[in-house]
Amino acid sequence: MPTSAAGSSHRGFTLLELLVVISIIAIASAGVAFAMRDARGAELEREAQRLGALLEAARAQSRSSGVPVRWRSTEGGFRFEGVPPKTLPENWLGTDTAVQGTAVLVLGPEPIIGRQSVVLGSISDPSRTLRLATDGLRPFSVQAQEP
Repeated sequence: MPTSAAGSSHRGFTLLELLVVISIIAIASAGVAFAMRDARGAELEREAQRLGALLEAARAQSRSSGVPVRWRSTEGGFRFEGVPPKTLPENWLGTDTAVQGTAVLVLGPEPIIGRQSVVLGSISDPSRTLRLATDGLRPFSVQAQEP
């Protein structure tokens, strides 16, 4: 029965080495899977966050100027009425975002506005929706739409 002599090299990997390599690959794969998000869902969330920031900017501008500001959805985007032209953007960053229903938001100039909300949806996947809402006192925040 042949045995390895002292100082001779062996070929192949031990079971422990193989298990370590497989576990590293599994952990790396899980990390990649968790890091990847659905691009359309992320785009809709990014649009909702952006619109929330724009609404708060328009609300602050209305309060400081004393001029009422209204936000309306349009065919390819939205419009702020009561602010100087070209002050705020009037379109979505992508082409997959749309407002569901007809939405008009009154943003001021009163410090406390009424409870308001707007529902944003994905054109390519109508089941994806997000609701942007305020209770009139707090800033607009993004909320998952109930199915």
